Amino acid sequence: MMEIRLHLRYSGFALDVDLQLPGRGVTALYGHSGSGKTTCLRCIAGLERARNGLIRINDEVWQDSRSGVFMPPHQRALGYVFQEASLFAHLSVRANLEFGLKRTPRAQRQVDMAQATELLGIGHLLERRPQHLSGGERQRIGIARALLTSPRLLLMDEPLAALDSQRKSEILPYLERLHDELEIPVLYVSHAQDEVARLADHIVLLSEGKALACGPIGDTLARLDLPLARGDDAGVVINGVVNAYDAHYQLLTLQLPGSALTVRVAHAPLDIGKALRVKVQARDVSLSLQAEEPSSILNRLPVTVIEEVAADNSAHVLVRLDADGTPLLARITRFSRDQLQLHPGKGLWAQIKAVAVLA
Repeated sequence: MMEIRLHLRYSGFALDVDLQLPGRGVTALYGHSGSGKTTCLRCIAGLERARNGLIRINDEVWQDSRSGVFMPPHQRALGYVFQEASLFAHLSVRANLEFGLKRTPRAQRQVDMAQATELLGIGHLLERRPQHLSGGERQRIGIARALLTSPRLLLMDEPLAALDSQRKSEILPYLERLHDELEIPVLYVSHAQDEVARLADHIVLLSEGKALACGPIGDTLARLDLPLARGDDAGVVINGVVNAYDAHYQLLTLQLPGSALTVRVAHAPLDIGKALRVKVQARDVSLSLQAEEPSSILNRLPVTVIEEVAADNSAHVLVRLDADGTPLLARITRFSRDQLQLHPGKGLWAQIKAVAVLA
């Protein structure tokens, strides 16, 4: 577990957070610019000093203001990946990676050169200089260099923000591999909801220096009391498991967690039992009182209404639904709400127009 309490004030900005975070997986610090994401990360790294702070990573205290403990940045077993890779231009890729490796005594190394280069797909780049690399390649080198310090915690401050959409799509699969194959916990700062939905297990929603919410990503994205649910990109993340494949129509069948319910999605074949993360946008869910006749909409699930709130315009409402334990959101008109006579506890059918595969 990670325990992080930070109270910081300067130049009119206040950071006031009290977090208990899981000691594994990817935790996203999410919010708009100026919400305190990077400041929080810099405090954890020791680059900023909270006047009243406690930072405990598992059994190691990095800061405890009451006891006068403040571990300097170079003694904190962490890796830090910035928006720009900041590689040494006069060194080869190999020499840049060795710089990270040499920071860690041999007996304490948990990630070696071969593992880091294989995980990030950079073995063919080792003899190049940074000026001969693409932006995505430089960032992969920066991540590998951070991993070679064998950190107990990896901090990533909007690592894709400086990349165009093509470079982002190239690097995201490598970030997923880090998540799947390493036990190192990651704190990932981003203001891009699609990145967070694809990578994170846990999310902290920050606004004006305060944590509005903290919890598993599936539950948190489905909360109607948070700003995340109000926008046009509102939706839920579901971690399904492949249980069938239709080769003729190229459709995967995913079983919902803890349920016999399934959804189908167009995709290449995957092994039975493989986990697959998908997102269902609230705008892609319609509601019906009856299971409809066959149509172009692939997925229909029996659901129960949990609650509703007003959307970001007066014509719509957002409805939270339960599909045998899996939360869904639906964005519908107030007219449709009244025609269906929706209320908490009402059973009906959710028709899902699109299921987007995330990872």
